[in-house]
Amino acid sequence: MAFDLEEQEQLDEAKAWWKQHGNKVIWGVTVFLLAVAGWRAWETWSRNQAAEASMLFDRAIQSAGMNDVKGAKDAAAQIMENHARSAYATPAAWLAGRINYDSGDMKSARAQYEYALEHARDEGVAQLARLRLAGLKFEEKDLAGALALLKEPFAPAFAGLAAQLKGDVLVAQGKVEEARAAYKEAMDKLGDKSSLKPLVEMRLDALGG
Repeated sequence: MAFDLEEQEQLDEAKAWWKQHGNKVIWGVTVFLLAVAGWRAWETWSRNQAAEASMLFDRAIQSAGMNDVKGAKDAAAQIMENHARSAYATPAAWLAGRINYDSGDMKSARAQYEYALEHARDEGVAQLARLRLAGLKFEEKDLAGALALLKEPFAPAFAGLAAQLKGDVLVAQGKVEEARAAYKEAMDKLGDKSSLKPLVEMRLDALGG
């Protein structure tokens, strides 16, 4: 009988505890289950988004290979608009930028290179985007804009190209001494086997001194 009484006391305590904390427990479990469901839904959505971006990028590459400019640009635009956080966004911007550049649409090419610079996931890709954009601005005669992009240091892989482009911009500005220094830097930074090195040497010789 004492055992039954002890059980009853425990039951009463459990009821009292549940009355006081039951709602919190229910809400806690509910939130946990919703979080799990949300995470699984997000994972599924992410996989679907990645698969869609991959398919669009393949379509863009294939269209470009068949000289279907419109198809390539449309597929790249969908990636940049709907999958900006995917790994395909920057390559799609490169591709669209190159297509627009080759077709003479400098305004669109610039917009795509700016997009690539903004969405680049690592510093190397960002520096390459900055270099491409600087080259485009140079061709558009925006010399100040080109120099502004070349102002920050570049990694060794891009330093020679950046110095050579800086020299070209400075020549266009009539700053011969600064251009000469930039070309000398390019000669130092470019690899011995670089096909650009003889061209830079010719430009440096043309400046005299």
